[in-house]
Order: sequence, then C-alpha cells, then structure tokens
Amino acid sequence: MALSMTGYGRGEAILNGRDITVEIKSVNSRYFEYSSRIPRSCAYLDDKLKKLLSASISRGKVELSLQMQSVGSQDVAVEVDLPLARSYADALAALSEQLGVKNDATAGLIARYPDVLSVRHADVDEEQLWQDVSQVCTIALENFVAMRAVEGEKLKADVLGRLATIEANVGEVEEGSAERVQAYTQKLYTRLQTILQDQNIDEARILTEAAIFGDKTAVDEETVRLRSHIAQYREILESDGPVGRKLDFLTQELNRETNTIGSKCQDIAITRIVVDTKAEIEKIREQIQNIE
Repeated sequence: MALSMTGYGRGEAILNGRDITVEIKSVNSRYFEYSSRIPRSCAYLDDKLKKLLSASISRGKVELSLQMQSVGSQDVAVEVDLPLARSYADALAALSEQLGVKNDATAGLIARYPDVLSVRHADVDEEQLWQDVSQVCTIALENFVAMRAVEGEKLKADVLGRLATIEANVGEVEEGSAERVQAYTQKLYTRLQTILQDQNIDEARILTEAAIFGDKTAVDEETVRLRSHIAQYREILESDGPVGRKLDFLTQELNRETNTIGSKCQDIAITRIVVDTKAEIEKIREQIQNIE
C-alpha cells in the first residue's frame, strides 16, 4: 500500500485529571526526521514519543506537538505556613492594642502576606503520565496514517494511469519497428535508382544494408525491459511497506531505456513518442517524491 509522506493527525483525551492533545504532521523528506514541541516538564517523554512514531513512519519530516492542561487541581497543592501566619496574627493584634485601633485582621488578609501560602507542584507519576500520553499519541498516529493512506491511494492511481500511457507508447514503438526498416529499405532503393539510373541495382546489397540498419535501430531489448520495469512498478505499488526508494530507482531505469530508444530511432514519429513518454516519466518522478 502506497503511503503519502504528507499527513496530519490529531488525538485528544482527558485522562487522570489532564487534558492531553497530540498533533502529528509531516512533509516530504528522504529520511525520517523528527522534531517536537512539548512542555519542558515532559522532556523525558521525547525519546519515547520518537520511538513510537518511528515504528510506523519510515520517511518524512515529522513534527509532533504535545499540549497538556490540568483539569482540577491534581497537579498542584497549596500549603500554609501556620507558624508564620500566627506570627502575622499576633503582630497585628499587638499593633492594634498598642495603637488603640480595631483589629480587623482576617484570614484572607493574613494570607496575602509573604510566604504564608505557597504553591507546590504535586509529585507526578511518570509511568502513568507516559501511558496517558502514549494513548493519546496513538490516536493521533492512527489518524495520521489514515490520512497518509488516503493521499497515497490518490498518488498510486495517478502513477498507474501514467504507466498505462507509457505502456501504450511502448506498443506504438514496437509496431513501428518493422515499418521503420521497410521505409529505410525503400528510401535506399529509390536513392540508388537516382544515382545509378539505368545501371542494375544489387538487391542483395540493399537487403544487407537494410539488415544493418535494422540491427542498429532495433529497440526490442529496450521495450522488453520497459515492460518489465512497468510490471515491477505495479507490483511494488501493491506491496506493503515503504516503496518510495524502490520506485525512485525504477523511474531512473524507465528514463534510461526511453533515452536509449530516442538515440537509436531518429524518425519524427518515434521522437514524438519518446518526448511524450519522458514527460509522463517526469510526472511520475514528481509524484513518487511524495510516496513513503
């Protein structure tokens, strides 16, 4: 199954008091390239997230984003320094008595004084947090792979259509081979008639020259290899796993055989077919740059 290297996936869930969101997106790259944007407090999860993604993605420039927000107060604890608070209360009472003013101190007022209240982050169960994050990441990864599969099918359909066009062009080249030799023979015979006029023409020599021409311009080997490459192309597109690099190699081979045909056959009809075929190969090359 052909997979596109371009994709996006998102996962979100509230687990153990945390709203966790993971987003994965990728663009083309020859290799697997990973980058992330995650909270500093979760930096220890980065290597695990990279391994999780690399198990399903072999090529592409992949970026992962992790966001977490506490739901409730599970991650923080507020602590009171009671001895300090009592000291503030005693000091205010003494101040009220000495100045002869009303002591209107309240708990809210005392809590505003420095260091009476402090916020402490609760201890985090790292294993539980990893389980929660990996669960959400897996959801995002499944959505990501599904999108790549959809895009990959579109790329595959386009490539198969172009391969069919190339195969039809190969058929035209094969059909024209015999006609090309016959046309050369007739052209040679006519030219010799003009040169020699009334003299006898050596028919055997003409046939020999035609045979030599046929050998020089024969493209049977090239067309057979082209058909073989096209068949392999189709098999690879139907296979599982990453196929982009194999297709890239076969595309080079398609181009090489087509160039050889173009150099052997100089007539206008074949040249036109070669040009059209090379255009299709170039479009295929562009498409497979998006396939994993």
